[in-house]
Amino acid sequence: MTTPDPSREPEPTKPAGTATTPYKDRVYRSPAGVVGGALVLAIVAWLGIDAVFVGEGRTPWLALATMLFLVPLVFAYTLRPAVFVNDDRLRIRNPLRLIVLPWGQVASLRSGFSNEVVDESGTKYQLWALPVSVRARSKAARQEARAARAAARAGQGGSGRGRGSGGAGVPGGAVGAADLGAGAALAADGPRRAETDRAMDELRELHERRQGEPGTQGEVTVRWAYEIIAPAVAGAVLLGVLWGLG
Repeated sequence: MTTPDPSREPEPTKPAGTATTPYKDRVYRSPAGVVGGALVLAIVAWLGIDAVFVGEGRTPWLALATMLFLVPLVFAYTLRPAVFVNDDRLRIRNPLRLIVLPWGQVASLRSGFSNEVVDESGTKYQLWALPVSVRARSKAARQEARAARAAARAGQGGSGRGRGSGGAGVPGGAVGAADLGAGAALAADGPRRAETDRAMDELRELHERRQGEPGTQGEVTVRWAYEIIAPAVAGAVLLGVLWGLG
């Protein structure tokens, strides 16, 4: 499940030609990824610190090298992914890259086996923070089917109540009224959608509304996350050296 929350990152300023006051992004993350990543990091830290202080010989060095290699990668693939959105651009923070796409450069937002955005040049960028869940889609489909059945029963109950309105105190009439109320509430909620599918619908709606605005033009920028890559590579090299020394 993915939920939008206020962004805690530094707030950028709008491009030239628009208001210069800071503004906040809306951020989408995967709660399951955040919780899972925090648990894995806690386990790695617990085992690694224990090996550093209790281990003998090369064990402390191996533990340090393993933590140096694993911690950045676990963080990158679980806690780091996020999608930041505002009226001017889409900012995608994937495990090893940060992609900034002004809405004017976004060609489409696609959902299949993964959620991705395609820019005007045809380059695809996967949205790691919005993973596709087949289980969530199946659950939403089951809820939609139940809602449809409830609405159908509510309609049948309403018809039955109308035909039997001449009899006072008919239990079926009360049940029909309750079904009608439940069916109306289900219809008001709209079609059932998986959480990430609803997030993609929101992004598409914002894209359609903002892509032609003057403040949404610009170039696509991509920056590699060297703060993640460098320590992971250093940890891998250190592990190789330690294993090579026997």
